[in-house]
Amino acid sequence: MSRNPERNDRKSGNKAAFAKRPDGPSDGGKKGGWNPNPPAKSFREGAPKAPRGAKIDSDNLIWGRHPVLAALSNPARKGMGRLLATADRAAEIERDELTPHGHVVELADSQALERMVPSGAVHQGLVFKVAPLEGVPLDDIADPAEGVIVMLDQLTDPQNVGAIFRSALAFGARGIIVQDRHSPALAGALAKAAAGATERLPCARVTNLSRALERLADLGWRAVGLDGASDETLEMALDARPTVLVMGSEGDGIRRLVAEHCDVLARIPMPGGFESLNVSNAAAVALYEATRKQSA
Repeated sequence: MSRNPERNDRKSGNKAAFAKRPDGPSDGGKKGGWNPNPPAKSFREGAPKAPRGAKIDSDNLIWGRHPVLAALSNPARKGMGRLLATADRAAEIERDELTPHGHVVELADSQALERMVPSGAVHQGLVFKVAPLEGVPLDDIADPAEGVIVMLDQLTDPQNVGAIFRSALAFGARGIIVQDRHSPALAGALAKAAAGATERLPCARVTNLSRALERLADLGWRAVGLDGASDETLEMALDARPTVLVMGSEGDGIRRLVAEHCDVLARIPMPGGFESLNVSNAAAVALYEATRKQSA
C-alpha cells in the first residue's frame, strides 16, 4: 500500500466564500477567503446562518456521516476547518470520541446545515467546512510497483468519481491518478458518493496523463485501458503484473494519446446485449477482475 495512505487531494485554487459570521470573531479586516483555524467555539454555541441566496462553494465542504467522520480521523486534517453538527450528532461525536485530532464541534440545527450545502444534499447532521488536501506525488503510490492503480482520464462527474474511489478502496487499489486540470475536487458531492474513501485512498494529481504513464512504465507498471470497441476482453488482457486500469469518460472514452500509452486496450464482455455500463460500474468490474488476477 501507499506510504501515505491518509493523504489526499490538492488545495483548491478558489478561495472559500463563506459569509462573515454575525456573532463570530473579527477577521482582522482581511477580505476574501476564510480562516481555516478559527478560534474554537463551545460545543453548545449556535452555528452561523448563511444569508439567503449565498453561493455555496461545495469544493470546501464535506457533508454526511461517513465522509465527515473519515475526514475527522485523517491525520492530515489536524488543525483544519470547522465542524458543525446537530445536537444528536454532536453528542455521538463526544460520546464516541470521534475527533481524535482535536476538532471542536459547533452546534447547529438541521435547517442551518441545509442552507450550507447544495439543494437536495443529505447532510445527516454533519457538515465540515474544510479546504481540499494536497495530492500525493505519483511515485508515492507507484513505487514499488505492485498491485493495482486506477487512472481516470477526464472524468468530471463527481458521483462517478466518488463511486470509483469507493470501489478502488474496497478492492485494495494503491491509489487514484487524475489529471489536475480536468477533474473535480475531492469534496462535496464527490466525497459524499465516496463515503469516506477520498480520505483513505491516496490521489495523485498530475499535469499530463501520458507522461504519467511513461513514468509508470519505467517503474514496472503495465497499463490496461478500457475500450468497448477492443477485440480483446478484460480477462484476456489482465495478468498478475502491476496494473494501471485506465478509465475514460462515458462520452469520449480514453483520449487517443492516452490510449497510445496503454500496453493494451480491453473491453468488458456484455452478453446481455446492452451497449455499455456506467463508468463507475465498469470500474468496479475491472477492479474485481484485476485483483483476482493479482491473487491468482
